[in-house]
Parts: sequence; structure tokens; C-alpha cells
Amino acid sequence: MREVCGYTETFWINSKIPMIAEWIIEQTSDALIYADREGKIVRWNEAATTLFGFGKDEALGASLDLIIPEHLRAPHWKGFDAAVGSGVTRLGGHPTLTRGVHKTGKKLYVEMSFALVKDDASQIVGSVAMARDVTERVERERAARAATATPSQ
Repeated sequence: MREVCGYTETFWINSKIPMIAEWIIEQTSDALIYADREGKIVRWNEAATTLFGFGKDEALGASLDLIIPEHLRAPHWKGFDAAVGSGVTRLGGHPTLTRGVHKTGKKLYVEMSFALVKDDASQIVGSVAMARDVTERVERERAARAATATPSQ
């Protein structure tokens, strides 16, 4: 397939970019959730299914409330609406520790990073989050802190 000038290889790669993008989304180990401006889930990868327990058929078209614990919904929507309205996220793309909820109802600790998604005209069309389960790490760290905080006898 490779030619000296590289045209054939470049053409092949360029023609496969949408497919390659799809492969990347599906094969990444982090959950990827894309929601439109109203907070409806539009894209949900296999890692999101693994993390939160909801299949694509359950998640697509649902509100982000699906994975947000009830006590965090009001602050989430306040921040979401502010970011979509202003074009600026409070966290600036940095990961943050938050809580999520699994389909079973189990509360998870998740590390998430968020970004606003803009179209060709720089209009915000939604937001994307990458998430990973850090429940075991957080619980281990809390147990270690509790053990060192206990007075020795």
C-alpha cells in the first residue's frame, strides 16, 4: 500500500478517519459520555457500560441523571448550565473526583474530566466526559487514613 510519495497511505488514512475515531472511542478503557446541550446522552461507549452498568440501549437518549446520584443533581445541573451558557468549564479540563451511580444503585467514586464540544462555527453543541472508577483506591486511602488517625493503645 505504501508509495514513495506517501499519497496512497495518506489517502487511505484520511478515508478511514471516521472509522478510526469510532475505534478509539469504543476501545479506550475510560468511559466516554457525550451529552447534548440539554444533557441528553448521545454517545456512550463500551467502557461506560462497564462502569455504570447501563447498556447503550438504556443510556442513549436518557438524561445524565441516569448516572448522577440524586443529592448531586442540582449542583451538577447548575454547573452544566453555567458551562454551556458561558462556554467555560469551572474545572478547565482537569480531572475531578466525584460520585456516580451504577445501575444496581451502588454509589461509585469516579474521576472525571469534562470538555465542552463546539461545532465548526464554535457553537457549543454539548459536553463530553471521560470517567474511570476509582472506588477501590478512594476506599483504600480512607481506610489507611482512618487507621493512622486511630490512637494507639
